[in-house]
Amino acid sequence: MLRVPVVDKQGAPLMPTHPNRAARWVQSGRATPFWSRGVWCIRLNDEPSGRHTQSVAIGIDPGSKREGITVASEAHCYLNIQAAALTWVKDHVETRRQMRRGRRYRKCPYRQPRANRRRTHSFVPPSTKARWQWKLRLVRWLMRLFPISHISVEDVQALTKKGARRWNVMFSPLEVGKQWFYEQLEALGTVLFVVQGYEVAETRRALGLTKSSDKLAERWEAHCVDSWTLTRLALGGTEQPDHKSLLCVVPLRFHRRRLHLLQPTKGGIRRPDGGTRSLGFTRGSLVRHPRYGLTYVGGSSKERISLHALATGKRLTQMAKIEDCRFRCFSSWRFYRPPFLPTAKAGGLLGASR
Repeated sequence: MLRVPVVDKQGAPLMPTHPNRAARWVQSGRATPFWSRGVWCIRLNDEPSGRHTQSVAIGIDPGSKREGITVASEAHCYLNIQAAALTWVKDHVETRRQMRRGRRYRKCPYRQPRANRRRTHSFVPPSTKARWQWKLRLVRWLMRLFPISHISVEDVQALTKKGARRWNVMFSPLEVGKQWFYEQLEALGTVLFVVQGYEVAETRRALGLTKSSDKLAERWEAHCVDSWTLTRLALGGTEQPDHKSLLCVVPLRFHRRRLHLLQPTKGGIRRPDGGTRSLGFTRGSLVRHPRYGLTYVGGSSKERISLHALATGKRLTQMAKIEDCRFRCFSSWRFYRPPFLPTAKAGGLLGASR
């Protein structure tokens, strides 16, 4: 059974509650419901009767294409997330490099190249840092909904060379990125557990759980089986989760600082492109339209904005008027429930953005 996250009047997270109890609090006026990135939550209007919280852990199973994140206590599994990895930054950096070099070969004014200021001792490659920052964003979001006390991460390992100590420590962006990630997690004030992969596999097999070989499948057994096992290694608890409902999360792709298209059109003119604003709306924002319902905002053209379907990211229209769109909330990722899973009454999910 899914549990409903609870926060107090100041937004501090409390222990989740049963959906029926949350519904009674809303009907009686003791609480106000709200959505947070696809998770149905309640905010108490009065002072809670108690602020004692149990230990709640986040389990993180990193991956190259998909990742599993689970929030659970010793008794209950609160939320399972399968997140798509952020994979496009490397290509963006390479394209930026090529365009910058191309501009400096043109017969037009340009500034002199500066020294490479990024090559410092603590430098993390942009593509690697973006991957770990994406996980950190999800962790911080979950900590606003649940009283997290422990974080358990499966330690990813890169290939090493025998006898080459410096190579083994610094050769791989993976090694540098994960150390940066661990430092950021420790700064959050929680207890950090770093678990080796073979320990997770042994515990999973001991519990009688199986892991799917299809890493792209939107199933609990694909990645969340390991993230739930990580929470059990941190806190202990039951041998089986009380539910396997899944929330799929995909980060939105923005072109924040691109001024125009990369290739000129007829006449050598480059059409303006990029940015994160569309006629006053932040791109990715959830809005409600009288015809298309709950959607998210894309680009804009000729005093109209484009709206995209939450479930698939498909563009629904390019001619939506801003006065017809009612703003709901900001969002920088899309979220949806896999179609083969039942929809929970109080813990259901919204849809997806592109």
